[in-house]
Amino acid sequence: MLAFFWGTVTVALVIVALFELGILDVGAGHDHPGGEYVASVVAELLALCLIPLALWLFKSKKVDRDLKENKAVALRKWGLLRMCMLCVPLIADVVLYYLFVSPTFAYLAIIHAICLLFVYPSAGRCAAETEPLNQQ
Repeated sequence: MLAFFWGTVTVALVIVALFELGILDVGAGHDHPGGEYVASVVAELLALCLIPLALWLFKSKKVDRDLKENKAVALRKWGLLRMCMLCVPLIADVVLYYLFVSPTFAYLAIIHAICLLFVYPSAGRCAAETEPLNQQ
């Protein structure tokens, strides 16, 4: 999961570099104002739904029980799901920001990046999330 985390950060930085260096065309989506509106609404709805869900996911009884019983397998499954809930919209928001040059997407990308800090998959956190409650 740590590789997925840092891979997402690296991909986002590479996308930023490609647009800033002029390799990819900034503002290519300005010809489609309807597309910008739809992308904005979808991105905002995804952020409103996925961020709280990703932050709450490990608190749910089903996931918590699975983490205590299956440890590594469950941590990989649920951890990657949680990371995907934050990382995929982050990458999409970075790309959409440069396509439409709309600050909405930049703010959403920043919000997703901040939320990633709350689910950083450190070794201590992974161990704590797979221990039974009486051992914590």
